[in-house]
Amino acid sequence: MKTSQAPLFRRDFTLVVLGQIISLFGNAILRFALPLYLLRQTESPALFGAVGAAAFIPAVLCAPIGGVVADRINKRNISTAGLILLFTLLLGRAPLVPLMVASLMLLYGIAGAYQPSVQASIPLLARPEQLTSANAVINMVQTLSALLGPVIGGVLFGAFGLRLILWVGMACFFLSAVMELFIRIPHSPRAAAGGVLSTVRRDLGESWRFIRRERPVFLSVMLVLALFNLVLSAALVVGIPVAVVQTLGMSDSRLGVTQGAMGLGG
Repeated sequence: MKTSQAPLFRRDFTLVVLGQIISLFGNAILRFALPLYLLRQTESPALFGAVGAAAFIPAVLCAPIGGVVADRINKRNISTAGLILLFTLLLGRAPLVPLMVASLMLLYGIAGAYQPSVQASIPLLARPEQLTSANAVINMVQTLSALLGPVIGGVLFGAFGLRLILWVGMACFFLSAVMELFIRIPHSPRAAAGGVLSTVRRDLGESWRFIRRERPVFLSVMLVLALFNLVLSAALVVGIPVAVVQTLGMSDSRLGVTQGAMGLGG
């Protein structure tokens, strides 16, 4: 006798996926356009690389903390629309470099905290036998945003400039935040013994002990990936835009296609 299986794309999971598509697309075009705008305005590869490096610091710090926070608070209350609105209002009124550094750091930091919260929501929205498919869908959305975001961002930036991209990104985050209001995720807040810092420290300690004692292969893989990113990814993230924009003198649209091709390879 065949048993009926509940579909994966039920209401709440579908809303999560759609919210991911919208918010990651907005994030992708902004993370493409803001550094490019800085490079066009300053024509300084060194400054372009330094700002990009500073922007990654919050992402590194917030990714593990985001996983801890996601386990204790409602996972749907994250939005960056206010940040983009503030950047839009200050653009042309505040010094460009500090404004760009602060905005990119916040944008990358929020993204670093947001993705663990989405991943932590999947077991609450899908049945155990559907987890592989559900995670595959979420990862596919992330890959497509990395592929299409720079391409569309390059076309929009070249044709209309930065301000349109800011408004499009703001609309994406606002729409995603509105959709999150209608997502019903089962949520049972965990009682935290102590303050926030002690909770984060305890949970990260448990994660480290698990990796070191029970899954030491994870640590080796992490070190190899970290070395790969240190040597190659940094050269691609900084070197490719500088080569396309300054050395080859190509358009913003072609830079977007180039970065989209790198995303396709990924």
